[in-house]
Amino acid sequence: MYPPTAAIALLLALLMGAPPAWAAADAVDEATARFLIEAVTAASDYDQFQARCRNDVSGRRSENLNKLLVNKFRLTLTGVQDKYFPERSYRLVQPRLQQEFLERLNGIGGCPGAKEQGLLEQLRTRYEALYDRLQSLP
Repeated sequence: MYPPTAAIALLLALLMGAPPAWAAADAVDEATARFLIEAVTAASDYDQFQARCRNDVSGRRSENLNKLLVNKFRLTLTGVQDKYFPERSYRLVQPRLQQEFLERLNGIGGCPGAKEQGLLEQLRTRYEALYDRLQSLP
């Protein structure tokens, strides 16, 4: 239970139209939501390449992005998948992202073709650009 002064302050804030701190995650506009979708997809693609072609299953990029999302938006990576991806369910989003990446990878000749085409560098550049842009948001 809230102490009386905290309850009164919360009530006044709600009556005055000020959103509570826990509502910050709902205050994402459409452009930011699209950007979050792109960042989550980039992290997923990069981690899947690392897992498939380099035997690195750490999921480091997704973990780093998750930490940043929690700090900036009070949202987790799976929260972004639940709220902003068209499926509205991380259980549906994750297999789709994996399938789309595998189709792309197979389309360029698997891991050998990806390495020849410099896919790792493309994925790294995309992820880092999105991550840096996300870090610079207020």
